[in-house]
Amino acid sequence: GSFNGKFYSIETPGMNYQADSIVVATGGLSIPKLGASDLAYKIARQFKLKIVEPRPALVPVTLNKEESLFKELSGVATDVITRCDKTEFAEAALFTHKGLSGPAILQISSYWQHGKHINIDFLPERKTGWLSDLKKARPQIQLTTALNQHLPERLAETLAEKLTGDGERKLVEFKDADLEAMEQHLSNWQFNPNGTEGFAKAEVTIGGVSTDELSSKTMEAKKVPGLYFIGECVDVTGWLGGYNFQWAWSSGWVAGQSV
Repeated sequence: GSFNGKFYSIETPGMNYQADSIVVATGGLSIPKLGASDLAYKIARQFKLKIVEPRPALVPVTLNKEESLFKELSGVATDVITRCDKTEFAEAALFTHKGLSGPAILQISSYWQHGKHINIDFLPERKTGWLSDLKKARPQIQLTTALNQHLPERLAETLAEKLTGDGERKLVEFKDADLEAMEQHLSNWQFNPNGTEGFAKAEVTIGGVSTDELSSKTMEAKKVPGLYFIGECVDVTGWLGGYNFQWAWSSGWVAGQSV
C-alpha cells in the first residue's frame, strides 16, 4: 500500500482500493497457527513509526536441566504467589514437562525477561514458625508428610528432597533454626527459567507499535493522518481476565468514532 497525501492505495491480488483512512487491526505474533503475522509492524515501519521489540507474554516458561526434577511433576498444580522484581500474583501454578505454567506463571511471564528469576511462595497461607510449632505437637512426623498437609503429595516429596536430600527425616531431627530456614526457602523458592514456550503458546504479544506514535484519544498515528493502529499490534498488554479483549474492543471503538 501507499499514501499520496490524500488517499491510501491498497493493492491486492484481485483489486486495488483507495481510502481516506486505514485502520490496522491485524494483531501481534501470538499463536501463528491462527494466522498471526508481522503485517502491522511492516506497515508501521513503512510509515517510519517506532516499533517496540515484540516478545511473547502470558506464556509458560521453560526450565533448564538443573531444575529437571520439577519437570517430573508434570500435571501437578497448586496455589502459590509468584514474584518477579516487585510484581506478584496469587494464582495457581502448574508444573509441565517443559517447565512452569498455570495462571500465576502466565501472569508473571509478562514481567520476566532473560536473565531474571521468578520466585514462588509455595505456602502463602503459612505463618513463620509453623514447622517448629508442628514439631512440638508431632515431633515424629516426617518432613514430607508435614509438607503434604498443605501441598500435593508429589510436590511435597520433591520439595522435601530438594531441601534436605531426605524427605523422610522427622521434624524432631531438625533444629528450629533449620526449620525456619526451610520455611524461608519454601516462601521464596527461586527458579531461573531459560526461556518461554514462545509465540506458539503465548496468549498475547508484548511490544508492537509504540504508543508514543499514536493519539490516545483516536489511535491515529500522530505523524500520518488517517492511519490508525488498534488492538494487539499496539504496545499495550493486559493481565489475564479479559483485559486484552477489552483493549482490542475499546481501541477499535475510539478509532471507529474518529474514522
